[in-house]
Amino acid sequence: MRRRFKSDRSVVYSCQYHVVWCPKYRRRVLVDGVDDHLKAILREVARERQAEMIEMKVMPDHVHLLVQVDRQFGIHRLVRLMEGRSSRILRQESPWLRSQLPTRWTNSYVVATVGGAPLAVNKQYIEQQKRV
Repeated sequence: MRRRFKSDRSVVYSCQYHVVWCPKYRRRVLVDGVDDHLKAILREVARERQAEMIEMKVMPDHVHLLVQVDRQFGIHRLVRLMEGRSSRILRQESPWLRSQLPTRWTNSYVVATVGGAPLAVNKQYIEQQKRV
């Protein structure tokens, strides 16, 4: 897979990130349809913010994203929007989650640029998470 470049008036850029975050206390609550609903919410936020979701895996106790973001919008804003909206919607629609967790996500996340390894390697890593 080739690196994907975007451009605006005067800049050509490729801002791709591998992002990982977890539910509070790393509880295994992303199961039984919650994972599918979470994926839909994350795709919606990405589409609204013109971010490209390259790969996504939702594990029972964490989320992996490979995403390309506009250079001026920034990955920190995208992650906070995704966490905030998904927390609110999932807790409203799944009462059992409110009793499991006081808040949905931890206050921290991991983000790494995808510049060093080929995009295909990062995508393959995320795809293989379900097998581990």
